[in-house]
This record gives sequence, structure tokens and C-alpha cells, in this order.
Amino acid sequence: MEWRDEGIILGLRKHGETSVIAEVMTHAHGRHMGIVRGGRSKRLQPVLQPGNSVDLVWRARLDEHLGQYQVELLNGRAGHLMQSAIGLHGVQAMAALLRLLPERDSHPRLHDAFAIILDSLDTPAQAGALYVRFELAILEDLGFGLDLSACAATGIRTDLVYVSPKTGRAVSAGAGAPWAGRLLALPAFLTDRDVACSDADMLSEAFRLTGYFLTRHVFEARGIDAPISRESFCTAALKAMPQTEPVTARNKEPVS
Repeated sequence: MEWRDEGIILGLRKHGETSVIAEVMTHAHGRHMGIVRGGRSKRLQPVLQPGNSVDLVWRARLDEHLGQYQVELLNGRAGHLMQSAIGLHGVQAMAALLRLLPERDSHPRLHDAFAIILDSLDTPAQAGALYVRFELAILEDLGFGLDLSACAATGIRTDLVYVSPKTGRAVSAGAGAPWAGRLLALPAFLTDRDVACSDADMLSEAFRLTGYFLTRHVFEARGIDAPISRESFCTAALKAMPQTEPVTARNKEPVS
């Protein structure tokens, strides 16, 4: 058996004296393991770093075997990622989410999104918003996608400001007003591509939204905790965003 594909390194573990088992998110073959002979050598160690994109040739006698990888570097972004908290925690948080997927299930959209976000982690204003969309995509591919296209109560597609925690469907401002305290906030940038995620409050609401459904449908259902790397990334991303100015006696508008 043999195939060739492009992938992004998720993690490694030692194998014998000089080799490693590489965990890679491939484009066509999903999250896939393979032995890299000599993977602990000075030549291959810089290549096999989480976040790097690599060209892979996988070989095994039978399809169900672990197999071996031949690896060549395509994009050595790992060194750059490790220079910031957003980059370091971002690659770890997304790798943890990808590990929720069954091994060897093809998810090309998630591979491509992973690569795009890794290349955007040095732009704080984009990093958090892109990561939230990545979590929405993970939920969808796991079978728990949210329906943010129309109001669950009225069917209208405008003024969507809430999400039902029970159904994962959007709710308009008017329909949700009586139950606002029980609904999750829906940041506008998640329903309108022309709206930017402009401040820390908006991003915090988005993290709370995806975090709620990941916890409910995935983490609790599997008896696991949310990855620490997610909390670390959220903290770093929020710190990098513009903060909403608090209303004080000085900046409060006068009431006429």
C-alpha cells in the first residue's frame, strides 16, 4: 500500500532509539499516524514540528498497518508560531480539536482551514474569529453543527442575535426577547461576513457560544475535559483584541 498527500504535523511520540510516530492531519486521508525512521535526527527534528506543512509518502504492507512516512518540508511555520502565545496555544488547541475526529476519516475542509488559520495567527484581529469558525466546523463535522441561518421561531433571516442552548438554532431579537436571559449571544460576525470581530467582548461571546456546544455535545459526552490549550488560546486572543471602553462618570453621555 502507498499514497502521497500533503499534511500538517499535529504531534510526535518517540519510537525506538531514533524514530518517531508522527501524527499528521492530511488533506485526503484525515488524521493519520506513521513511523518516521530517523525522525529524531538533526535533519528531521526541525521538519517534524507541530504546525509545519509537509509532503508525505506513506507505505505499509496492509492498509490497516501503522506504516511508515517519508517526509519533506513544505512550509516551516512552526518557528514563527512559537514566538507568540497566540501561535503556540493556537496550534495546540486546533490539534486537540482535530484529535476528536476518528483516525483516517477524510476531512479536507478542516485541513485547509487549519492551514489558513495557522498562517493568520500573527494577526490578532483575525486569529480569534477564524478559530471560532474552526470550532463551528469541527462541531459540524462531528454531527453537531449549529443552524445560524434563520430564526428558529419565525424563520426570518435578519436581526439574529441569540442561539438556543437546547437546539443550537439562531433566534431573532424580537422572538428571543422574553427569554433573553436563557439564550446564548450570537455575535454578528458569525452570520454576516461583512461584519468584523471588532472587540474583546464580541470575541468572548463567540468563544462562549462554541465552548458551550463543544462541552455539551463532545467533551462531556466523552467524559473528557476541554483542552487547557483552548483556554490558553482564548485568553491570549482576547488580550490582543481592543477592549471595550467601560462607561464611567467621565465618558457617560449626558441624559437630557
